[in-house]
Amino acid sequence: MELYTNLRKGEKGAWISIGAYVFLSAIKLGFGYAGSSEALKADGLNNLTDIIASVAVLIGLRISQKPPDENHHYGHLRAETIASLLASFIMAVIGLQVLLGAVQNFFIPVEATPSLFTAGVAFFSAIVMYFVYRFNIKLSKEIKSSAVRAAAYDNRSDALVSIGAGIGIIGAVFGAPILDVITAFIVGLIIIKTAVDIFKEAVWTLTDGFNEDEVETMSVLVRKVPGVRELRDFKGRNHGNVMFIDLTIAVNPSLNVVQSHWITEEVERKIHKVKPHCVIHVHIEPVYEDEDD
Repeated sequence: MELYTNLRKGEKGAWISIGAYVFLSAIKLGFGYAGSSEALKADGLNNLTDIIASVAVLIGLRISQKPPDENHHYGHLRAETIASLLASFIMAVIGLQVLLGAVQNFFIPVEATPSLFTAGVAFFSAIVMYFVYRFNIKLSKEIKSSAVRAAAYDNRSDALVSIGAGIGIIGAVFGAPILDVITAFIVGLIIIKTAVDIFKEAVWTLTDGFNEDEVETMSVLVRKVPGVRELRDFKGRNHGNVMFIDLTIAVNPSLNVVQSHWITEEVERKIHKVKPHCVIHVHIEPVYEDEDD
């Protein structure tokens, strides 16, 4: 099945992100402590949370590939969402620790001025993450994976955070040490905001939230199918990257089984054109002349 093939391809993007984050967090934390840069250390901690998030995506992609069984009739596609939910809590804790450290250093300033080479490390990290972003965004378009696309956007935000850290360090080196602390505080806020965004999206998916615009778009397609007299019910939910759609349509009661089945297949074809990774269940009901009036 193409879906599971794409999930396996998505693992490549997760592994590249993990490798980049392990390398960058190590050099940022090492040079951050050696060069007395709070901003670079905060950025390094940010990358540690990104490792957790990327591992969660990887685990989710692996579990999502498991086929349905007697206890999971719809498969294991929501495993990725659950992993993201857990990762959001860990990211929030790290973000709070970064904020606390920045506040402490604001009221009890560190005497040491960050070294200029730490700014170079920050800008180098930004370049690395930009190329990781370009790889993952291209991969997400190729395999149509929302998880890999989200990872790519996280890569891009990390590149921007590193640029901000480099600017803050340069400001501190040239006579404004408070900029280093302020930058660390901003990085902490970015970590927490990312955690909140991931948490909200995961909860929305796990509680069967569904985009109203998607409902309207697909409803229009269904109503245009020849033979569909009425769309009586439309329900949707997301399991990972797969949509499960339950429809109830009304048709002419004089149609035979084959004719009714053709209508359901046409409904599925119309939706699959715009949503390839979609599982559709169509229930047919008869509609009589007095109901049309």
